[in-house]
Amino acid sequence: MFKLAGEEFNLNSSQQLSKILFEKRHLPTGKKTQGGFSTDTATLEDLVATGDEIVPLILRYRTYSKLQSTYVSSLFNLVGKDDRLHTQFLQIGTATGRLSSRNPNLQNIPIRTEEGRLIRTAFVPQEGSVFLSADYSQIELVILAHLSGDAALRSAFVKGVDVHRHTASLIFNKETEEITAEERRMAKTINFGIMYGMSAFRLASSLNISRSDAKSFMERYFERYLGIKAFVDKTVKNAEAKGYVETMYGHRRKVLGITSRNKVEKAAADRVAVNTVIQGTAAEVMKKAMITIFEELKTRGLKSQLLLQVHDEIILEVPVEEKSEVYALVKEKMENAVKLSVPLKASLEFGETWGDIH
Repeated sequence: MFKLAGEEFNLNSSQQLSKILFEKRHLPTGKKTQGGFSTDTATLEDLVATGDEIVPLILRYRTYSKLQSTYVSSLFNLVGKDDRLHTQFLQIGTATGRLSSRNPNLQNIPIRTEEGRLIRTAFVPQEGSVFLSADYSQIELVILAHLSGDAALRSAFVKGVDVHRHTASLIFNKETEEITAEERRMAKTINFGIMYGMSAFRLASSLNISRSDAKSFMERYFERYLGIKAFVDKTVKNAEAKGYVETMYGHRRKVLGITSRNKVEKAAADRVAVNTVIQGTAAEVMKKAMITIFEELKTRGLKSQLLLQVHDEIILEVPVEEKSEVYALVKEKMENAVKLSVPLKASLEFGETWGDIH
């Protein structure tokens, strides 16, 4: 980078970087801040299109720098005398009832980037053991299907079809086998967006389509999934009447702003109401599964142990000689943790390191 810039400079100084990019290399400027032209990540990502060689190098530096400071250095400092990291789990660390992790937070170790996944390869089981990842498949959509009782969504899960492709076929009025990868991607965004109360404006932005098209997609979605529309409306009305929402197993959350006359506040409160019921119930199902797995491992006198929970996924450390038995045990307990009107499915995978999984 310094060779391309023709001089050494402080990569962490926005002012010095701005001088190199906009004064010396004459790249197009973006938004202006109090200290000069912005050099934030969004601006740099836009500048990649200019073809200037220095821009992707700066972005890569920032990625590695964040990984180094946030994960590598800090995690090594927290390793105990037994060469293990011992996180703390908070039973109600989130408003929805999900478990949260701290000191260190092992639920936010990156996975979406190749560099981030390298961090996970540093996590290894004890000698003679492997990691077992057990992940609930689309559990929040499963919970939505169960709680809403929507016939179309329940049917998709019972038949074991690709739910996003199924939704795309309903929205675009096409046979399932005719759905393109792009149409499936759009349907996936809509499926999860509806759960979280996504507006037509946000959907349009996410899919890079017009607001009128986004509104049309949402209308067609609710026309096809009438039960979901009724569930959303009922959940919001109950919250307005009681001031709180309740999950399937009784976790309550007060919903601030649910009767507000401010449209922005009201829309946000509606999203909180619906999301809490779905996400909170999913968290309860996972906790029930973890309890039954823990108890069964203990009953059988197995050495395998639960190590970590990352929302819809649990990680176990399994001695090699117990692999077959524990795989079957975990799958059975997860898929039968609770009785729903649609099947619970769990995907399991072994790995030599945490990074090998997925």
